[in-house]
Amino acid sequence: MTPFSPHPDRRAVLAAGAVLAAAPPPAPAADPRAYDDQLDLSFSRGGAPALAGMIVGRSGATWIGVRGVRRMGGPDPVIREDRWHLGSNTKAMTAALWARSVEAGKASWDMPLAEAFPDLAPHERLAGATVDDLMRHRAGLLDAPLMEQGWLRTSRSDPRSMVEQRAAIATQLLAAAPPGRPGAFAYANVNYIIAGAALERIHGRPWEELMGAELFAPLGITTGGFGAPADPAPWGHRSANGVSAPVAPGPLADNPAALGPAGTAHMTLADYARFIAVFLDAGKGWLSQASLARLATPPEGPPPAYAYGWGTMRAPWAGRDGRPGWLLTHDGSNTFWYLSAAVAPERGLAVVTASNDAGRGTEATGDLMARLIRSATT
Repeated sequence: MTPFSPHPDRRAVLAAGAVLAAAPPPAPAADPRAYDDQLDLSFSRGGAPALAGMIVGRSGATWIGVRGVRRMGGPDPVIREDRWHLGSNTKAMTAALWARSVEAGKASWDMPLAEAFPDLAPHERLAGATVDDLMRHRAGLLDAPLMEQGWLRTSRSDPRSMVEQRAAIATQLLAAAPPGRPGAFAYANVNYIIAGAALERIHGRPWEELMGAELFAPLGITTGGFGAPADPAPWGHRSANGVSAPVAPGPLADNPAALGPAGTAHMTLADYARFIAVFLDAGKGWLSQASLARLATPPEGPPPAYAYGWGTMRAPWAGRDGRPGWLLTHDGSNTFWYLSAAVAPERGLAVVTASNDAGRGTEATGDLMARLIRSATT
């Protein structure tokens, strides 16, 4: 299996974002039966073993719907309380941890890599690079050649701790000339692995512990975890030649754990809504307005407009007083699961769709995203 590096404006999210950008201002909440009808229509098109959708408001999830089975050929239906793999939508959580660290005075925005890793000597072409450049995928780093089949095989049996493994990745990649052009956008999971390593150095504890203490606990997320969720839960599916095969939870059902800050979190949709609501309701007392603005703002320069774990785009209706506002979008996958999110902070509205099959479920999640947006905004 190879790590999946979903560009934030992949086809499904582009389509959903275009619909959301063009939609009229949200009307009062739709009858939940309308959302159920749209979910039925998307699921009836076939493909995904299971399909899920969610509408999020400022207080959290306002509707959650699921259809299908936990694994192809199995008898167990998915339920609203099941856990789903977030894939690269974990990146926005890692970036939010950085914002929390800034607010606590333990980190800073635009922190140079040389300051984040004082015992390393970044390559001269990375002399001006910052941790923010990593989180906005503009440091010039690429997943290749690190994330090749050899690393995927050996990393799962690596006896070193996650902190040691991520530190080794940072050492290896920052000491070499970046294969890409610093300043230009190049989506890469390694950017967030290194950002996670920076958080670990600053706090002196693993990223997983930071997620639990600084994100899960204060937001009331009780089902958060890492890797493929253990039974009872939906299984991810491997698709080949139009046929889906379930993959049992375990090390081979996800990318290596060292990739965590870039995309291994899982939780129920209701708990994921608790994180999304941070961007809809003024930070929920967990992040400041200044941090929210930073996390949602892409750097100046050529497109795409990628902020901190979010692809961004302007929508005429999404702002206030006739001014355009930002939409935040992202999708993620570990090649077995697929999840998409579209968030309109100034309107207090978000839509999330998910499938337990990254191959056959991609089209279904995109179709459902568009349908739910139309129902929520007309």
